Amino acid sequence: MKQSRDFDARQVVAFQKNEITDHHIYKNLSGRISGVKNRRILTQIADDEMRHYNIWKNYSRKDVGPSRFKIWFYTMVSMLFGYTFGIKLMEKGEQSACDLYNSIPGSFKEISGIIRDEEEHEQALVTLLDEDRLKYTGSIVLGLNDALVELMGVLAGLSFALQNTTLIALTASITGFAAALSMASSEYLSTKAESGTKNPLKAAFFTGIAYLLTVVVLITPYLLFSDYLICLGLAFFGAVCIIGFFNFYIAIARNVPFKERFLEMVGLCFTVATLSFGAGYVIRFAFGIDV
Repeated sequence: MKQSRDFDARQVVAFQKNEITDHHIYKNLSGRISGVKNRRILTQIADDEMRHYNIWKNYSRKDVGPSRFKIWFYTMVSMLFGYTFGIKLMEKGEQSACDLYNSIPGSFKEISGIIRDEEEHEQALVTLLDEDRLKYTGSIVLGLNDALVELMGVLAGLSFALQNTTLIALTASITGFAAALSMASSEYLSTKAESGTKNPLKAAFFTGIAYLLTVVVLITPYLLFSDYLICLGLAFFGAVCIIGFFNFYIAIARNVPFKERFLEMVGLCFTVATLSFGAGYVIRFAFGIDV
């Protein structure tokens, strides 16, 4: 029995620490975010988290400090990748806390109120933000997907056709830069022709930047190493990392499945690279290239 009470006490302190940490995170974000409605929602959630902290304090009879690392981490993530992503990533952790709350003995009579508050927080956050980074997700997907598929194909073909990392990097860089400008221009004209709310210049910017950043990641191994096969492998690894990170971002921010989208993009990228590698083999011998 004593062991059960000790376990409950440790859990209460852990819950108390989570609540005061979340309070500080929401309070920080409410002071940085734009929009009266957004600030009001985050301030209300911060106040609720403080109230939850005080409920747990009644049981623990002690003050507990917040996790400074978590406050810093979620604040930085929100500033770098958008408040929608940062807040929803944090809410994923709160869902785990709700599951633990449900396992707590009924003697903690205020638990149902805390769980209800957490569910209301989740509903409030669904309608919270409308950020450019999410509004232009389609433009970013276009830039990333086209760069990954096209440039991996180019790199695979050039790797076997030329077998010289310097020439491969030079050729792929020119191709990638020209393709990025072409994709940005196409996205500008496409968005301008639509009757939506997206700004054509912003859409073109997001598409072009996504393309160029992907080009830099994929070409970098060819600037650092001399073995073209190792460089091709590292380029493909970089492509998988980009696909994984972006699909994780979309899965959190948009609440969509991660695994299916990730495997689909990796499979497409790998298929195009394999076919292009074979084409490079054929072209090398058909034209008698010896570099």
